[in-house]
Amino acid sequence: MQLEQFLSEKFHVSSNDILKAADYQKRHGGRLENILVNMGSLSDEAIPAVYSHYFNLPLLAITDWQDVDAVDAPATIVESLIESQWVPLKIDSNGWLIACRDPLSLSANEVLNCISENVELLIATEAEIQMLASKYDRYSHNESIALDSDEEDKLRELAAEAPTVNLLNSLITRALRQGASDMHLEPFDGRYRARFRVDGVLHEAEILAPRMQLPIVTRLKILSGMDIAEKRRPQDGKIEMKIANQELDIRVSSLPLTDGESMVLRFLRKESVRYDMEVMGLSEDINQLIKEDLTKTTGVILLTGPTGSGKTTTLYTFLNALNDDDVKIITLEDPVEYKLEGVNQVQVNSDIGFTFAAGLRSVVRQDPDIIMLGEIRDKETAQIALQSALTGHLVFSTVHTNDAPGAYTRLLDLGVEEFLLNAALVSIVAQRLARKICEHCGSAHPNNDELIDKYKLAKFAQRFDLQSIQLKIGVGCEQCANTGYKGRMAITEYLRCDDIIKSLDKGADFIPAAKAHNHSLNRRTLLEDGFYKAILGQTTIEEILRVAG
Repeated sequence: MQLEQFLSEKFHVSSNDILKAADYQKRHGGRLENILVNMGSLSDEAIPAVYSHYFNLPLLAITDWQDVDAVDAPATIVESLIESQWVPLKIDSNGWLIACRDPLSLSANEVLNCISENVELLIATEAEIQMLASKYDRYSHNESIALDSDEEDKLRELAAEAPTVNLLNSLITRALRQGASDMHLEPFDGRYRARFRVDGVLHEAEILAPRMQLPIVTRLKILSGMDIAEKRRPQDGKIEMKIANQELDIRVSSLPLTDGESMVLRFLRKESVRYDMEVMGLSEDINQLIKEDLTKTTGVILLTGPTGSGKTTTLYTFLNALNDDDVKIITLEDPVEYKLEGVNQVQVNSDIGFTFAAGLRSVVRQDPDIIMLGEIRDKETAQIALQSALTGHLVFSTVHTNDAPGAYTRLLDLGVEEFLLNAALVSIVAQRLARKICEHCGSAHPNNDELIDKYKLAKFAQRFDLQSIQLKIGVGCEQCANTGYKGRMAITEYLRCDDIIKSLDKGADFIPAAKAHNHSLNRRTLLEDGFYKAILGQTTIEEILRVAG
């Protein structure tokens, strides 16, 4: 079977893409499968499976070979094979067993002429080859480089080598395909570990060869505009790149550790973010209350929660709902991560004294209708924001507290006067992000009755007029990378700053009193809103206890 037909039938590559790739191949040369990867028509992760199926070669089971020692073989042969990304696994009476990424490598096949014994191949991924090759570091030119006065040039050479470039591109592509928000690269147990954060939870992706740490760190620093010679202090940078036909903005952070550097890549994909109230997954009653608040023309609406709880995305969603030609919206952010069409976005820069407080004074003079302030961090910023609300502006901002009533005490602790809070605050929304059960593998929870009993869900369901309780759990499938979860939604605690809340004493008893008032109005705490959504089969009890328990 021709490769073109094989890719079409087995890997569902479109005939149109194959024709385009074949035409490019005729004009410029190259391998068809690699051209399709560059076009974004074929996943780089699929290449090992392509070679395995097409050449009828088995795939490597990396767990069987992680702890096996390097083979004793002629240095010149092993060195030549490793340069071609072929790694000897075993030599015995049956011959050589070799792991390879590309069985068609001309240079590696030429080396086989020097081997008189039988040779069997196993197909491996780029990362697996790098990890296996680390056992042969005595043959690696990378390790023998003396980083002297020419250190920078030699570092750049390491970063530009094909294995480094291919490995990093492969990891980024995999992270994107899995829907990761971040990728973490860090020294771990004598090796270099890659982890992806998917739906707020870190998952180990690869264990890389320790000799790949320096080249990968250097390449990331070069791409993000960092100082490659600086290894003693943290640095930040930004990469704009295109992978698999996807425009990507990556924020890069480096942190020196005792045994190397930790690199964190945050992926910002504007086209993948929908600022839609329906997408947030708010409960219907809370959604209605928030929509009422968004009709206000003055006042402060606060979002509260820890880092990574989706506060900024929720604020963007509110702004998007209000964005129109007849209103002027200005945001103050640190940093501006996503561009909102029709919105004036300003990035603060504390290094030159352009802080949130200083920026807010300037913003007010621009005659906006709506102001979004990334975060209230100090008394001055809080007071200006609240006073702006009293002079005809609708203000959105965030604070870091555990629940909605806690925002009152946090602002009071900053030194804001109580009368200003009572006059300006419209509502406070505490938020967490909980993973949703995968739609493809969700099924009835095996411990349904036990959980209903343990958490008194029958009484809870009756309180909110929920007719039945059918708890679910995701069993895991290919669609959710066997996690049982796919996507996230907001669980919220809503507090409207009504007359009763304003009249309450803001001392030590305020938080329990505010919660009691909310309970009397049949509004839920974070944990209760989570249970509410678990009863509706949207998430699991275990996930709710993880994020709000």
